[in-house]
Amino acid sequence: MNAHFQHAPHSKHPARLKTVTSSEAKNGFAELIERVARSSEPVLITRNNRPAAVVLSVEEYRHLVDAAPDPLAPLRERFATIVAGMQTDAGKQAVDALFAATPAQLGKAATKAAGKRRR
Repeated sequence: MNAHFQHAPHSKHPARLKTVTSSEAKNGFAELIERVARSSEPVLITRNNRPAAVVLSVEEYRHLVDAAPDPLAPLRERFATIVAGMQTDAGKQAVDALFAATPAQLGKAATKAAGKRRR
């Protein structure tokens, strides 16, 4: 299988990936895993001459995962801010007023809030 490794022809990644076909990967899977683990260099697997998958070492995978931003971080921060606001005296009074409100009062407040958002 080593002789079949080549550079990916249309890779957008600056460091070209070693490439094997899916058949080569299947027939030499143990060797492929050993090569990737030993070298820490990812290998591109193609199917019908198109990129299909990338095999990479556990270390490289962990590095990529650790480097990726947490997509929920902004929501967590916003939620924490909202909860903190609810813990203030004004926030507690607003929650008490909310639960004491009649359905008509809630409807009026919702209509008022929706009107503010349209502006």
